[in-house]
Amino acid sequence: MKSDYEEIIEGVSVLRRVSAGRHEEVCEALHSAFTAALKGSAVARLLEPRSSVQLSPGTLLRPDLALVTAATGKLWLAAEIVSSTDHRWDTVTKKELYETAAVPRLWMVDPRYNNVEIYHGSPHGLALQHIYAGREMLVEKLLPALRLTVAQIFSQPPVG
Repeated sequence: MKSDYEEIIEGVSVLRRVSAGRHEEVCEALHSAFTAALKGSAVARLLEPRSSVQLSPGTLLRPDLALVTAATGKLWLAAEIVSSTDHRWDTVTKKELYETAAVPRLWMVDPRYNNVEIYHGSPHGLALQHIYAGREMLVEKLLPALRLTVAQIFSQPPVG
């Protein structure tokens, strides 16, 4: 999806624009790594970029990357690539919505700083587990085949 798209928050429609360039390159790198890691897996399914995911009645988001359980189709991991032009929407609003929906994993991928924040669901909401950067390996013990460094996601240096 490379055109404008709609997200719905508690029944209110919000028109979003796809960030071009680096945002899409990062999205493609993530999808490529997850596709490889899930090859032959019957546990989870990777959705197309910005596929519709209903978090609750009246709330529909389109994460940059969505991994759902194969058995239930329920969102298990969402990754949002932070847009420099819409930072608050990605890092505050959407994070709160994922937390309210009790999504087990959230990745905030930030091309501005070439880092990835990993959150895990807990009884008290989403808890920051680690901020990965540089050559650190992104790990998810429930996806042992995922072999990806932060540097592999960000093929170009940050702007600014």
